[in-house]
Amino acid sequence: MAEALRVGIAGLGTVGASVVRSLSAKSAELSRQCGREIAVAAVSARDRSRDRGIDLGNTQWFDDPAELARSGDIDVFVELIGGDDGPARKSVRTALEAGRHVVTANKALLSKHGVALAEIAERKGVLLNYEAAVAGGIPIIKTMREALAGNTVSRVFGIMNGTCNYILTRMEAEGLTFDACLKEAQRLGYAEADPTFDIEGHDTAHKLSILTSLAFGCRISAADVYMEGISNITQADIRAAATLGYRIKLLGVAQKTESGIEQRVHPTMVPTASVIAQVHGVTNAVAIETDILGELLLSGPGAGGAATASAVIGDIADIAKSRPGFQHGPVFGWPARELAPYKRARMRTHAGGYFIRLTVHDRAGVFAAIAKRMADNDISLESIVQHGDALEIESQKTVVLVTHETTEAAVRKAVDGITRDGHLVDKPQVIRIERAG
Repeated sequence: MAEALRVGIAGLGTVGASVVRSLSAKSAELSRQCGREIAVAAVSARDRSRDRGIDLGNTQWFDDPAELARSGDIDVFVELIGGDDGPARKSVRTALEAGRHVVTANKALLSKHGVALAEIAERKGVLLNYEAAVAGGIPIIKTMREALAGNTVSRVFGIMNGTCNYILTRMEAEGLTFDACLKEAQRLGYAEADPTFDIEGHDTAHKLSILTSLAFGCRISAADVYMEGISNITQADIRAAATLGYRIKLLGVAQKTESGIEQRVHPTMVPTASVIAQVHGVTNAVAIETDILGELLLSGPGAGGAATASAVIGDIADIAKSRPGFQHGPVFGWPARELAPYKRARMRTHAGGYFIRLTVHDRAGVFAAIAKRMADNDISLESIVQHGDALEIESQKTVVLVTHETTEAAVRKAVDGITRDGHLVDKPQVIRIERAG
């Protein structure tokens, strides 16, 4: 049997402690699968005295993760610190420059510095594995980087944030408000005290930007992701969606268009009969559309210590199975220096169907005025209905429109016109309708 693979882990929070615990509990099984032992040789964390429920008695301790990263006593550096700069970036860069393999769960770091780090890894001939950075325990990175060789990807989309999916699921199932569901998510540990990163789409955007690079061979560009969060989704939207045969999900979508690559994160109406509409709670799901395979959907636990630790251990095991002299594949599917510049599609040219909810003054001529604005912008309506609600004020009504395929620009222009006409009581709600498997 080959010599043991010596692992150094920086960050001993929920995920880090779970990785150490699992590597110990599964030691014999992993040795048989990988042909060598995997040993935690060293760790780094801020507090040595904290009881993490793991045995670190014979493990070397480093206060500085960068010192651990350059240590000659490890073969693999596992970064579980978090953050897109600071100690995480410094230690990962240090490890790669020192010729150490790296495993990370840090989507923020990769979305900002992934290409630069990939260039170092490829120059040094070491692995940079990051399965846990996107969709938790779902093997989406391995699938896109290895299993779909020869396939041309046209679109990748999915539910990539468990917090948002949990909130939307509870809102629909129990008729609760967004605020009530968010508080419950925070109580259960699904949402942070400051939930902005999750509920406004930033977390999904980071993950999507990584998948975009893998799908289309372009440089990562998280700054070019169009984002809308779910904080403005109301029970009126949830009920109207159900009536029309849709369910609301926060989706990340990347696809090629004539004007470039479109990356967007926003609440989306998907048909209730679609597979992705059946993904509930904190579960994640990612779909990939290709020319050879067709559509592939992977679903599973997208967050939590166990799911993330599982992906980290899988990445470590892949390194343990590799042997000296083996030529590693590119970090993002294409050599980092050959990744194409990202060309952003014009978001306002996005074509698809739209759900539009308008709260209007209850007076004569409003329906006709709304219909005229739609017609003036060449928008064909699948339906236009007045939705009654026991909570509505008598002097106002809710009008729900569903369009046939049209463009973002046309919809925005029509809604701006309706707003200028003075018919609206409240801010209009516009939600895209997405075809989904």
